[in-house]
Formats: sequence, C-alpha cells, structure tokens
Amino acid sequence: MLYLLLYPLRQSHPVFNVLRYETFRSDMAGLAALALSLVFGPMLIRRFRAAHVGQTIREEVPQHQKKAGTPTMGGLVILASCVTATILLADPRDPYVWLVVLVMLGYGGIGFADDFLKLRRGRGAGLSGPQKLFWQILLSFLAATFLFWHLGFDTRLTIPFLKNVNPDLRWWGYIPVAMLVIVACSNAVNLTDGLDGLAIGPVMTVGFCYWAFTYVAGNTRFATYLGVPHIAGVGEVAIFCAALIAASLGFLWYNAYPASMMMGDVGALSLGGAIGMVAILAKQELALVIAGGVFVIEAASTIIQRYYYKMSHRRVFRMAPLHHHFELGGWPETVVVVRFWIVSIICMLFALSTLKLR
Repeated sequence: MLYLLLYPLRQSHPVFNVLRYETFRSDMAGLAALALSLVFGPMLIRRFRAAHVGQTIREEVPQHQKKAGTPTMGGLVILASCVTATILLADPRDPYVWLVVLVMLGYGGIGFADDFLKLRRGRGAGLSGPQKLFWQILLSFLAATFLFWHLGFDTRLTIPFLKNVNPDLRWWGYIPVAMLVIVACSNAVNLTDGLDGLAIGPVMTVGFCYWAFTYVAGNTRFATYLGVPHIAGVGEVAIFCAALIAASLGFLWYNAYPASMMMGDVGALSLGGAIGMVAILAKQELALVIAGGVFVIEAASTIIQRYYYKMSHRRVFRMAPLHHHFELGGWPETVVVVRFWIVSIICMLFALSTLKLR
C-alpha cells in the first residue's frame, strides 16, 4: 500500500522515484519483514508460554522428548511479517502477488488447524493425512485454475539446461503439474521441519534462488538475454520472496538451537505452498527439484522407508526422514542442521546456474 501512496509523489518529490525499482522495494520489504519478525517473536513466545501452547514430540523420536512443551506455531511470525511487508511494498494491483499471498495464507490455515487440534487433543492427534491432503489439493486446484483460466498464464514447461525445449502442456496438463508442485513442496518442507533451524535454512536459500528467478522473468531485458520466459508483472513477486527470506531470518533468531519457538505446521505448510506457487509463477517449476534438493531427499527418504518397509518389513534408513538417520548415526543435531544448510546452498547455486547453462 505504501507503493501506491508514495510513488505518485515522485513528480513533486523525485526521491520517491526509487520506488519504481523492484530491487529497492525488495530491500525495503526485507528490512520491514526482518524488523517485524524480531518484534513479533518474543511477543508470541511469551503469549504461548503463558497459555501452555507447547510442541508435542512423537514417541518414536525419544532423543527429542526434552523439547516437549517448547512454544509452537511460530510460523505465525513468518506469516504475519512476510504478508505485511509484501502488502506494504509490492504493487497491490499485481494479481500474482495476491495469488502467492493467498496460497500462503490458505496453506497456513490448514497448518493452523492441524496444530490447534494437536494441542487440543494431545498426543499429536491433529488433522489426519487424508484430511490435510484433501484441503491442500483443493487449494492448489483453485489457485492453478485461477492462474490459467482467469489470468491466461503460459502453459509451457521450462526444462532446466535445455534452452529451446518448452513443451506446451495446455491447461488440462499444466493444472495437475502445478497442483503437484504446490502440494509436494508444502509436504516436503513439513517433513524437513524436524530439527531446530533445519527447515528454515533451506527455505531461505530457495527463497533467494526464486527471488532471482522472478526478478529475471519479470524483466524484459534480462529474460530476453538469458532466454527464459518473460512474465509481465511477476517481478513484483520478487518483493514477496525478499520478505519471505527476511521473515525467515528473523524467525531463525528464535528457532536456532536450542529453539525457543517451533515453526509448527502453520509455518511449514504455508512456506512450502508459497515456494511451490512462486516456482510456477517464475516458470521454473522443475528447477525447484534442484534448488530444493534438501526437501526432495527428505521427502524421498520418507517415501522409500515407508514402502520398502511395507514390502519387506525391513528398513533402508535407521529412521526417516533422513535427518533422523544421521542423528541416530551419531551426528549431533547442530552438525546435521549445518551440513544440510551447506547442501542447500550448493543446490541453490546449481539451480541458479541453469539461467546461463542452457
């Protein structure tokens, strides 16, 4: 909203002309989101401690029982900070900004319902898997349908490393792909959120990667030079990405080991859903597999473990998701987290290289 209020003043006050640049507004949105998250964090921790809103730990993870009772639903800090900063600094006339914000809030609502039921019922008994999946699929379907039918979004698929290969899936093929990207990313981030600071690190690296992707896609000159699809107006989503990174950084201040606050499903599901939506808007859907490599291996390890055990009654990993496998192998929690962050940074750099290596 500040953009609409202040940018028209540029004719009488040239200093406001700087608001035309998405890079400047990204910086301002990041600073605003960081400040808000650092302010909201202690308030939420105090409120939840007073109300005894604490994390429940699965019985099969005995090494983490000492974390039981830690204030949860800290993802509300990220949601509030990111959405507020985005609305303040992005152009509110841009439909892509509202689409990613609404997807984030919608998936946050699913996560909030799950967290609330876990706290109310105890023993981690929140929404069932099918219930969560139903609402995730429904929201992703509504978002994809609006994007392609109402906004007339490009239905061609961008293939990393291949410059002139852009198969057109049409709306009936691309909508399921878009739904899969959003739902899979949301659940992959949720599975990764198992150690203090583990999920939020890769969220920031992927967020930075897609800040670059959305900025390039929204800039005619850069998109033409690099040979990537140009999406008019999607550069405003870069402001959302900057706010997401900074809000996550502020949350990490309280989520770093030993965590004073847990993300909860309200944070993990919303962050994953938002990242998936941004990947679609940037026309870099498949690059998310590379940039979000940590999320991919965490989700893959869970799937492999579950189905291999059903078939053979034997385990591939000591415990899934993969971070528990390394914990049970003797790695301290902080070592697992930092090494996964390093892998995530490498994946992010590799994904960014697809802009040029084509």
